[in-house]
Amino acid sequence: MSKKSKQNYVERERAAPYRRWGENLDVESIRQMENACRLPVSVAGALMPDAHVGYGLPIGGVLATRNAVIPYAVGVDIACRMKMTVLDLPIGALIDGTDRLKNAIERETSFGIGADFKKRREHPVMDEDWSISRVVEKLKDKAWDQLGTSGSGNHFVEFGVLTVHKAEVGIEPGTYLALLSHSGSRGAGNQIARHYSQIAIGLRPELPKDLQHLAWLDLDGEDGAEYWRAMQLMGRYASANHALIHRHIRRNLGAEALLDVENLHNFAWKEVHEIPLPQGGTQRLEVVVHRKGATPAATGQIGIIPGSMATPGYVVVGRGNEISLNSAAHGAGRQMSRKQAKDRFKWREVKKFLDAQGVHVISAGLDEAPMAYKDIREVMAAQSDLVEPLARFDPKLVKMAPAGEWPED
Repeated sequence: MSKKSKQNYVERERAAPYRRWGENLDVESIRQMENACRLPVSVAGALMPDAHVGYGLPIGGVLATRNAVIPYAVGVDIACRMKMTVLDLPIGALIDGTDRLKNAIERETSFGIGADFKKRREHPVMDEDWSISRVVEKLKDKAWDQLGTSGSGNHFVEFGVLTVHKAEVGIEPGTYLALLSHSGSRGAGNQIARHYSQIAIGLRPELPKDLQHLAWLDLDGEDGAEYWRAMQLMGRYASANHALIHRHIRRNLGAEALLDVENLHNFAWKEVHEIPLPQGGTQRLEVVVHRKGATPAATGQIGIIPGSMATPGYVVVGRGNEISLNSAAHGAGRQMSRKQAKDRFKWREVKKFLDAQGVHVISAGLDEAPMAYKDIREVMAAQSDLVEPLARFDPKLVKMAPAGEWPED
């Protein structure tokens, strides 16, 4: 673009309105959210109680735009998601069958940036059309090699106790053995995100430096349409990853599924919302809702909000709060950086904390220590108008990528 186009950048006369949930939110994450609301394509936003700093849009940031998608507001781990399977195994297996459960996790998925399977796993997603663009097509082999793997960073596979309080979750109240996983679209999603982010940045040289990672693609343009199709494919691919992890672990254990629950974050949806107008009042509009580290929470929508490796997670139902663009937190949220956690904690104190909660960790990095995260109970209390808890999940046997892996989350 010419210098003239650079001089012609015009942000909103008044920032798009947004509301935030939670107390003592990180100042930098608030600044990032306010920056996002300055964009001319932005119309509304929300900041969740688990918010912390990300690239462009903060983690826990929700942003509605008109006819535009922002790759970095989706995130580099496109379609990262949660999946829970309630199994027909006895709770006692967490005590007297630990080795069997541990072996099932270690045999049936793999952790780390380069994790893959020598013998590829099968899923219909690999029969889909991957010729969306040259970059997507080139990533098909890599994606297939990694199909059914779990990645690094805050990604995990774990067994725990699910305590169901309300039958609305899909099964009768009681306690159950459950399998919970958290991961996304692996290396393929990461490279697609970075590729289209660079295209967006190149198309918006007029953006100030502090808004560069919020560069957008017009949905009626070729690049925007390509990215949108690639994002949708990565959504189905990430879901396939979880489906295979759960299917193979279940088969390894000879178990049946009593219930499956799944939801995603790091995605963008076309939705209709009541959008505030600058002159007052609202208008019902179709917008693109980016939920970067935020859980969809429309009325009646079931989702999962995890804590940390040693604190509870919750199965919830959305309350459909329009002010939050029907969104909620996606987890506890970090209260310190990975470097701060590694500098501050020692494994002996972390192990003491884990032992007190009856949690066994197969592998993980010190940067994922439970104390590096916010108090999930405070996060849930701060969003009682967004979701209602239906069940509580307490992790007991946890596997994450070993220490030293670069985080993909």
